[in-house]
Amino acid sequence: MKRNARTKKLIVLGIDGMDPVTTKRMVKEGKLPNIKKYLSMGSARQGLEMLGAHPTITPPCWTTLATGAYPGTHGITCYWRQSPESLDAVVYNMDSRNCKAEQLWNVTTEEGLKTLVWHWPGSSWPPTSQSPLLHVVDGTQPGSVNMGVAQMDWEKIVYASPETRSLRFVPHTQKAAGVGCNITDLHQVISEENTDDDEMMELWWGDAARSGGEIRTYIKDLEDTEMMIGAKVAYDVVFSPIQPATDWTAAPEGGLEFTILISGGKEERYGLITKSESGAYDKVSLYRSKHDKEPFVIIPKGEMISGVIDDATKKGTTRPCCRSYKILELSPDGSTLRLWISNALDITNKMLWHPASLYEKLVKDVGNIPPVSLIGGEDSELVDQIFEPSWNIYSQWQADSLEYLIDKEHYDVVFSHLHNIDCAGHQIWHLAKTLEPWNHTDEKIYQELIERFYIQTDHYLGRFLHYLDEGFTIFIVSDHGLLVGENVPPILGEYGGLNTKVMEELGYTVLKKDAQGNSIDEIDWEKTRAVQIRSNYIYINLKGRDKHGIVEQEEKYQLEEQIISDLYGYRDPYTQKRVVGVALRNKDAVLFGTNGPECGDIFFTVEEGFNRLHGDGLTTADGYFNTSVSPVFIAAGEGIKDGCTTERVIRQVDVTPTIAVLLGTRIPSQCEGAPIYQILLEEF
Repeated sequence: MKRNARTKKLIVLGIDGMDPVTTKRMVKEGKLPNIKKYLSMGSARQGLEMLGAHPTITPPCWTTLATGAYPGTHGITCYWRQSPESLDAVVYNMDSRNCKAEQLWNVTTEEGLKTLVWHWPGSSWPPTSQSPLLHVVDGTQPGSVNMGVAQMDWEKIVYASPETRSLRFVPHTQKAAGVGCNITDLHQVISEENTDDDEMMELWWGDAARSGGEIRTYIKDLEDTEMMIGAKVAYDVVFSPIQPATDWTAAPEGGLEFTILISGGKEERYGLITKSESGAYDKVSLYRSKHDKEPFVIIPKGEMISGVIDDATKKGTTRPCCRSYKILELSPDGSTLRLWISNALDITNKMLWHPASLYEKLVKDVGNIPPVSLIGGEDSELVDQIFEPSWNIYSQWQADSLEYLIDKEHYDVVFSHLHNIDCAGHQIWHLAKTLEPWNHTDEKIYQELIERFYIQTDHYLGRFLHYLDEGFTIFIVSDHGLLVGENVPPILGEYGGLNTKVMEELGYTVLKKDAQGNSIDEIDWEKTRAVQIRSNYIYINLKGRDKHGIVEQEEKYQLEEQIISDLYGYRDPYTQKRVVGVALRNKDAVLFGTNGPECGDIFFTVEEGFNRLHGDGLTTADGYFNTSVSPVFIAAGEGIKDGCTTERVIRQVDVTPTIAVLLGTRIPSQCEGAPIYQILLEEF
């Protein structure tokens, strides 16, 4: 069916984790002037919200936004995919070949519209159409472009002083290869060939997993949860002596030297601390050799320097890499130095760019991809000085890149994603309320930091306002919001693995014991009737279906009934309040779009008040500090009413058909939503 187009150009500005409640409050307070302009020129609900898909997790929600289908239909049903072999394991999921529904960008290219899909996590890579009109950048993980394949070296902090007697290198903890949901070493697991000899993945959670292999993580208590792990800083540490510069070709008078170890501590770089005209030490210069006449970077105090190219070596391979640097502390007499060095991104890696010429053009005309920091958490100084400023640089680089591509490549349709708010959320949102595990932190500091990421996002969105005057339609959407938890959540609903504690207490999951009687990370399958894994799913250990099944098929219905009853009866040991909100059998979970073979035998949600950041509860859940899990929706430009507030409930599945109507294309085959005709300028 053909219909008249209401716009010829459309941009989707996706902001991962953007919360409409926080957004509306900050607009009202005058802190988000660019979003206020979009609202004055466009349409939204009164609260700026829409109903998100479930689970409220990045890959299923972005896939719903791309297909108009619920997760049970498109098959991307959580961050991870359930292992087909084991009930206690998950496998990598952000692969377009797992998506069972047609993506809108395949329809737009079919209709002759040149389309860019920029870092859309969940169902965009590998490219899903052979059309030369479809260009795709990354999408294999949600963090930042190329994060999953190009990192060659870790972030590090150098501590230097005259009191340090010898050069020492302390490597990062092995658990920290990303923040929350960010995979930071995918390499060829996402390649089209998907070969058997792919490298190991490094994961934030649990043991490293072979590419395509099982990831087995047991979450037994609070220490195993992302809120505890994700807020801990993890970086290489270098301790270096400071001493007068000797044997340098170009050291100025009074220069002080120190040494840096990179590439896992195996390579050296040499630093000079130098004075200003006033006589105070105020800058650091780094050299590859003391005999070099010029440094490869000069770092003034108080400024983050990005886009610096230096080699890094990983597993015997050396590549030129992009890095950032910042002085955290430098005393005027040069006796104390703390220097942050970012991770290293291989600037030759273009494996996630289709076509690869896009990468070459951007590097030449815009600049190399700046690395973002993944450290901070409970160290608010690092969030303030490193984490947030690195995302400032990255978000502006992304805006530069998208503007360049829109103007030079003349795309008709752009689907884009930015992960700054969500990446910060996994580190610091839970610290914005004083709760016992984190009562050593100041909630007011973290509330201010939360607002800084929204202001950062407003600046980013402001970069695209001029396209409204150039005939474009712009959608601002998110996959979910982020809430600040009211209470410490139960060990139930954590998306990263197998949640054991509550299921043990209820008698459904049994762990094996060591010689001292302590539980170990191994299921006693002969005694386990059900397990809770991924965000919202419980699986019955069913005979004939599962490898270690003990529950007879005829007992399944009654057991599900018993589990659901026990879930509703379970009480938080501290507040004595119910912690499970909704619990449904798979067939009944069609009400939430979480039914079918890729979902568990039972779908449940954690009750409001016990939610973690996102993922475990309903899309309507609210939290402390006026936060919510609901995603945001704003539309403006050609074909959209100006200054319109609609009372119509907008669902994530409605975004795809609305875009299709505006562009005059057919609606994707498996779409389950309806056009938001109330905001369209012309009657529909």
